[in-house]
Amino acid sequence: MGTAVVKVVFLGDGSVGKTALVRRFCENRFDESRVMTIGVDFQVKEVQVQGKTIKLSIWDVAGQERFQFVRENFYRGSQAAALVYDCSNPQSFEHLQRWVDEISVFAPKVKFILVANKQDLGENPDINADAFAKKKDIDIFRTSALTGDAVEAMFIKLAELALGLA
Repeated sequence: MGTAVVKVVFLGDGSVGKTALVRRFCENRFDESRVMTIGVDFQVKEVQVQGKTIKLSIWDVAGQERFQFVRENFYRGSQAAALVYDCSNPQSFEHLQRWVDEISVFAPKVKFILVANKQDLGENPDINADAFAKKKDIDIFRTSALTGDAVEAMFIKLAELALGLA
């Protein structure tokens, strides 16, 4: 039997750390310099989930509004999505529902997790991520691409969701 391949996508405003999370997981590195993703970035990494080898096809889509037309093509076939926001930036949190609505048109059965990234900067008290996660009935991961905190657990959960194991 071959290795299962699952497609996961990272959604969220520009500069919330989507690329940094993917790089931390796939390459175990963090770049201080921030370079805007143009259109979409793509990585593949194998993970072990419940004794099975799973190949994660990871799509990191640009968060800027002007790339919406490009993103739509990459949503199709997505099985799980990480809704990423910068936990120190309430505006990035307020835009999450728009990301849910955007992908749901092209991947109506996609399953979500919530990712409160940049925990190393401290969480803004105006953000009620727990209420959002409870309302959507999704898990929340408090991550830091800088330190690596909770990054691997978040990717394992995405793989489990994509496979229908969670």
